[in-house]
Amino acid sequence: MTVSVDMGSDERGAPVTMDLEELLATRLLVQGNSGSGKSHLLRRLLERSAGQVQQVVIDPEGDFVTLSERYGHVVIEGADYAERELARIAARLREHRASVVLSLEGLEAEGQMRCAAGFLNALFDAPREHWYPALVVVDEAQLFAPTTGGEVAEEVRRASLSAMTNLMCRGRKRGLAGVIATQRLAKLAKNVAAEASNFLMGRTFLDIDMARAADLLGMERRQAESIRDLARGTFMALGPAVSRRPITVRIGTVETQARSGSPKLVPLPQADSVDLQSLLDVTPDAAPTLPMTFDPRPRRVPADELLSDIEAPAQTTPAPSLPDRNEEEVEAVYAEVLRAIVTDDESSGRPAAVLFQDFQVRCRMAGIARPALDLAAFSRRLSCARAGIFDPHAEEWASVLALAGGLPDDMLGAFLLVAKAARDGAPCPSDIAIANTYGTSSIGRVKRLIGYIEGRDLFVTRTDMGGKRSITIPHLGWTTAPAEAA
Repeated sequence: MTVSVDMGSDERGAPVTMDLEELLATRLLVQGNSGSGKSHLLRRLLERSAGQVQQVVIDPEGDFVTLSERYGHVVIEGADYAERELARIAARLREHRASVVLSLEGLEAEGQMRCAAGFLNALFDAPREHWYPALVVVDEAQLFAPTTGGEVAEEVRRASLSAMTNLMCRGRKRGLAGVIATQRLAKLAKNVAAEASNFLMGRTFLDIDMARAADLLGMERRQAESIRDLARGTFMALGPAVSRRPITVRIGTVETQARSGSPKLVPLPQADSVDLQSLLDVTPDAAPTLPMTFDPRPRRVPADELLSDIEAPAQTTPAPSLPDRNEEEVEAVYAEVLRAIVTDDESSGRPAAVLFQDFQVRCRMAGIARPALDLAAFSRRLSCARAGIFDPHAEEWASVLALAGGLPDDMLGAFLLVAKAARDGAPCPSDIAIANTYGTSSIGRVKRLIGYIEGRDLFVTRTDMGGKRSITIPHLGWTTAPAEAA
């Protein structure tokens, strides 16, 4: 079946069409500087071919999510899912031939590359019976197939580049037709760009990009300067799906719009210069003046007074006996003292043995001569307090403490911190919060701690593509809300 997609008109006003079946077999590369109309071109292609073929859009800026309102595309926010979940979604999409927009707007560059790589690999690895034809549109392809590593990890760059190479080199036999758009050919990996047989080149200004575009279009080097003069939304096209000779195409109108449009001039607010100055002036806060209520000079003690103080016998009075406390009062004192210790910023890095001495002193000041807690019991109470639990004898924590009975004392606080957040449905504690509870400043030790607890089947950790972690305590059926691990 031959389907022609109306892309716009040429210089004479004649319609320019793209053979969709030929495009599926030969792929497409679009290049143009920012503002040249690449996204408009892709939107025109997607709108005019909607309903004719399955469409998969890798959208780093979230511009194509508006296709869902009119054409029924499924919108997937990549930041909300873990890598395994995205792989299952991609497999299901291939099976049911549903069109989808994978929005990566909420992710940093490394997260976008990791998410796109996992999603594309899942499309590529679908069972043979699901190899239906599909257009795979990748906007800003230089982000996913860069020539150099940049600031992302080498492992992530290789995974993303491998997925893009598979799409463009080996995807045709699996029904996947790559349509990639880039701002600069010089930033796009050559192995990825070389596999396209159709080209739409928009306005570009750098000599190296104009030269590569001219080579791909079969133009002489002296003709490359004409690419610089192209109007916005106008492209030079060549390829078996469009034209056997280079032609100029003015892309037609579209029915949907991106959420973020081009910047427009807006009138400045009308106000007198005096009023604007009053809005900008910030009076510095006056420093408080403290009245001098004491004489800074040391008091000179007369000799006679000094001698009389020395000669006078020291009068000793017996220390008053401390009042008896019942168990509830003692527990209240323990809770108050532990709360004071853990809220002290300097206590986080001190060992339990040192803090135990501070605990004993504070208890004596509160009226308890000899605390009943020894060092081991204090260490467990300290771990509970660092997790925000000052009454571990409460009935609500009995099952949690019983579950954590096999953990070392210093790990108890981290387990209880996560358990408390999971019980309340609060965000998962960060590595820094767990490190403070664990009494360390090493994030590496925190990761080993979580791995140890997970190895004891007490934790199940899930991390989505946005880097947000959630932890489930399977024995209790509690799960934290996703939150940044950093």
